[in-house]
Amino acid sequence: MNFVTGKTTSIRAAEPGRKRARKAVKGASQEVSQEAAQEAPHAAGGNDDLPDLTLTDRAYQQLEEMITTLVLPPGLVLGEQNLVQRLGIGRTPIREALQRLARDGLVVVMPRRGILVSDINVRSQLRLLETRRVLERLIARLAAERSTREEREVFAGLAQDMRDAAAASDDLAFMRLDRQFNELIATASRNEFAVRSLESMAGLSRRFWYQHYKQAADLPLTANLHADVCEAVARRDVEAAGAASDKLVDYIESFARKTLDL
Repeated sequence: MNFVTGKTTSIRAAEPGRKRARKAVKGASQEVSQEAAQEAPHAAGGNDDLPDLTLTDRAYQQLEEMITTLVLPPGLVLGEQNLVQRLGIGRTPIREALQRLARDGLVVVMPRRGILVSDINVRSQLRLLETRRVLERLIARLAAERSTREEREVFAGLAQDMRDAAAASDDLAFMRLDRQFNELIATASRNEFAVRSLESMAGLSRRFWYQHYKQAADLPLTANLHADVCEAVARRDVEAAGAASDKLVDYIESFARKTLDL
């Protein structure tokens, strides 16, 4: 996952057909690196690929990315007015976005004291992975079975983009691609109950990865394991998609356990 280099070429260089397909995946990645946060009026103004996002969606995506990439670190107290000025988005969308982030476990609402960015806990992450394994496998298998031709074309493109990010060790590109992958595979699975259960874990997982990946993660391996899932779905190979998902979670769990020794 990412947010260091600011490089976005691997995402934006998609062919027109892939770009149109990605429009169908609501909530595709919003550019909010530290530089982008300083250019908030432009970011809040919209992304041509995502014309249908509400202001609350934009606020949520920007804040979620800033929290998961530690631009807003654990323990930081957030003020609504400061966020309004920083993002160039009104108070009501900011407040609604913060409520969603609280449900995701990324912030803690403290009455009369403010909004606190939540701590990162390794053992909680391991418990989270127990649940993720089952849901990730189910969703990967369903996506391979139920995805449309257009979605499968996007999966194939994402696989190549993932491998390009791996070859370049581009953590920023990978994190954004990972978010697109999560959103697309959720859509392609056509099972809102499994997706809803997994959604609340996504931000916590990305943030945990970002905090520790420089010390404990193998970025090229991580990106290539994601690409394996994408390619299995693109081939409509249900068994391979489930197996690739298990291998990915195996690696994520081993990565999490390594952090206990850091």
